[in-house]
Amino acid sequence: MLDLVHPDDDSDRGLLAHLDDEEDTLALGAALANALAPGLKIWLEGNLGSGKTTLTRGILRALGHMGKVKSPTYTLIEPYVVSRLHLYHFDFYRLNSPEEYLDAGLEEYFDGPGVCIVEWPEKAVPYVSPPDLVALLEPEGDGRRANLSGLTEAGQKCIEELAHILKQKHPPQGG
Repeated sequence: MLDLVHPDDDSDRGLLAHLDDEEDTLALGAALANALAPGLKIWLEGNLGSGKTTLTRGILRALGHMGKVKSPTYTLIEPYVVSRLHLYHFDFYRLNSPEEYLDAGLEEYFDGPGVCIVEWPEKAVPYVSPPDLVALLEPEGDGRRANLSGLTEAGQKCIEELAHILKQKHPPQGG
């Protein structure tokens, strides 16, 4: 079961969740889909196999995409026109230098109203646009922990909406 963890600093800039399994990761992605706004830049961070692509799959399924969702490791980008959004899924794992990002001409995607979801963004720093929201996925017990941080006003607004959605779908247990 997807469990929200109250942030330590009470600032509403972040959201912590424990994800027991793949279904929880998909559910978090689905909830996040409902909080997205045009132009958001989202960085997905975590080791190989941490659930970054699964989270993206949850977002895309909730927006109505029925086809395959795979990490664009070799193509660098996979564009989706879904629902009300243009969503661009990037994976920079195979970049050997940040300059390869520039050589690929990808910066134009980050200047428009599309939502950009980026796996391995650190491989394109300093050239890739800074994030509005960062989602860090890390192992925790038998599952994983999702730590989402809003770094801009747009990112913070997304986190607030996401927290509202999750509290409605997954009210706190006990007390």
